[in-house]
Order: sequence, then structure tokens, then C-alpha cells
Amino acid sequence: MQKPRGIESLSAMRRLTGNVNAVVDTPKGSRNKYAWDEELGLFMLKGVLAAGHVFPYDFGYIPGTTGGDGDPLDVLIIADEPTFVGCLVEVRLIGIIEAEQTELEGSTERNDRLIAVAAESPTHENIRSINDLDPKLVDNIEHFFVSYNEAKGKTFTPLGRYAARKAQAVLEKSLL
Repeated sequence: MQKPRGIESLSAMRRLTGNVNAVVDTPKGSRNKYAWDEELGLFMLKGVLAAGHVFPYDFGYIPGTTGGDGDPLDVLIIADEPTFVGCLVEVRLIGIIEAEQTELEGSTERNDRLIAVAAESPTHENIRSINDLDPKLVDNIEHFFVSYNEAKGKTFTPLGRYAARKAQAVLEKSLL
């Protein structure tokens, strides 16, 4: 009998396509922020965004990685429609917003945001780089993360925007 496989057993990369596995923890349009609880094996409500704030796209993480903050790498997924909590989405990395995040107690750590498009997105099938996106859209994405953290008493400081090659290098460095 084959042992059931879950989120914990996922790898970061899709062998056949070279794309990346992303697990959605917060769908586009949600004020609720969810997070995977490894101990319980469930997604839990982690917080609620301030009135007027919603996630601009699906947000999640790449399994089998560890970022500068000790958590799996964060990824913002540009897709045609919102998905749902726990949805596995095959994505193509298009870039990265490198950033530092300062916590309430004053410690600062890297907390980059990978930017990806859903591999199955007909609307975004020609997007290969963050540079293919409207710069105002990328400004809005950065602003969301700045204001989202500000509302929680934290500081999110973007350090730079880079294309897919840099995102891929960060991913490879973070593999477990």
C-alpha cells in the first residue's frame, strides 16, 4: 500500500517542465492571511488585513525551500482567476522583489518576494520576465507589501527588482 503524500513531501521543481511548484496559502482578493501549520498539517488563519486591504494576487510559498527569514520562499502568483487555500499551482518564475523586513522588536532579515505566473495561464503565457509587466503594476505590488507590513507595525523595504534569472538563482540557493 502506497503511503499518502502531502504538502510536506512536495519538491520545489517540476521535473518534466522545469517549472516550479507553488502552494497557495492566501487567494487573490482575500483579507484573511492563512499559513501552513506543520505540526497540525492544516492551514490556519494567521491574521486579517486591515479594511480596504486585500491580496492583489494569489500568494503562497515554494515547498522544499528556505528563505532568508527561515520560512519557505514567498511567491506572488499572477493568474487568470483566484485559486483556493492549499491549491498547488505550477508556475514560471518571472522575477523577484528583493526586500528586507524589520520586525516589531527591531530585527531585520531578508524577505524577498518571488514573482511568478501560472504555467496554465492563457492570459499571461507570453510573460517571461518581470520587465514584461507594466511598471505601475509592479509598483502596486511593492506598495501592497509595504502597506501590508506597515499595518502590522513592521517595515518592508524593497531593495530591487530583478528578472527571472535572479529569481531562479535565489530559488536554487534556497533548496533544501
